[in-house]
Amino acid sequence: MAVTDIIPGLCRDCGERAGAGPVCTACGSRRLVRHPRIFDLAIAHVDCDAFFASCEKRDRPELAASPVAVGGGHRGVVAAACYVARMYGVRSAMPMFKARAACPDLVVIKPDFAKYTQASRQIRALMQDLTPLVQPLSIDEAVLDLRGTEALHGAPPAVMLARFARRVEAEVGVTISIGLAQNRLMAKIAAGRDKPRGFCVIGDEAAEILAPESVRRLPGIGPAQEKKLANLGITRLGQLQGLSEREARQMLGEDGWEMCQRARGIDHRRVDPTRETKSISAETTFDTDIATLPELERKLWALCEKLGRRLREAGFAAGGVSLKLKTASFASRTRAQRLPSPTILPDRLFAAARTLLAREIDGTAFRLIGIGSAPLMPGESADLPNLADPDSQKAVAAQKAIDVLRAKFGAGSVVKGRGL
Repeated sequence: MAVTDIIPGLCRDCGERAGAGPVCTACGSRRLVRHPRIFDLAIAHVDCDAFFASCEKRDRPELAASPVAVGGGHRGVVAAACYVARMYGVRSAMPMFKARAACPDLVVIKPDFAKYTQASRQIRALMQDLTPLVQPLSIDEAVLDLRGTEALHGAPPAVMLARFARRVEAEVGVTISIGLAQNRLMAKIAAGRDKPRGFCVIGDEAAEILAPESVRRLPGIGPAQEKKLANLGITRLGQLQGLSEREARQMLGEDGWEMCQRARGIDHRRVDPTRETKSISAETTFDTDIATLPELERKLWALCEKLGRRLREAGFAAGGVSLKLKTASFASRTRAQRLPSPTILPDRLFAAARTLLAREIDGTAFRLIGIGSAPLMPGESADLPNLADPDSQKAVAAQKAIDVLRAKFGAGSVVKGRGL
């Protein structure tokens, strides 16, 4: 093979460009990644590997080789599972009793969200060193636009991403997987192809890679859409790729053509650092099933206080509330209601959610309750003076006083009657 025929590549351990052989000539590493366009693609999706579990293993190195799951007790669910646990079939959102049955040696650790948030902020700060165009997607993943940064850093995006991955491991103590592509969709798909500690590049071959995949492989296609497509004889993305715009709209509706474009790997969404959070919520799983309204109300009130605090901390207000219930048989019920005006007050959240809850009391035993806020409104629109409710501003002032006292003396320093 001539030197000019070598597919461009990069050593992920030292950042040097790869030569012709299977190992890096600079450091001897075999962790090479090659692609014809590796040095000109600039949209990256970064996904932390089993993030919650990785944070726990970082702080408890004796568990490095153990199957670990982060989540609730016996009746809770798995929030995250390390890759050792996944070898036994343990997965996120799996009921904990099923996870324990699948992996009897499973080490279950209670979530420490303050720890995970701190680690996420550290990683986010390192991302900002690469580019200001960072769009967080969740606590453990984000998409970055590194176009135009090569002159700033003196190296192409791929090199900077490899250095970034090493910095995250060294400074935060967790691993990440990176997808590099020409758009957000393919970067996300690439990030999931080589986990953990992955670095996958997808370029002009996007449509070819997607064609044999199930339609469920495309983000946004869930079970209901999959069934609808199957009824039309469409099970693979290649079949969507073959539809004309007219056929797509006739068979799949107004959004059909966009779906076919995405099946070809085409995505025009830009990386938007100003993207707003769509919802804020809180939920809890009970130790024993609950069927009575008074007991459920007590759980609901605690969640309303938590939700109100999260809204205030994030600078949002709730324009509506949604109630989530899960029965003892794991069937879900979701109910929603728009509020007359935005609020951050737990009492108003509780009043609306309680109405929704009362309608669901029919003797059914529930194992989980949750409350969410959507749509989210600007925080400054919350609980404005209202002539029809002259006491509203007293409630706002009282909540501010409670927040001050709790910040100074602890969350349990002030408790309302419902919380006793």
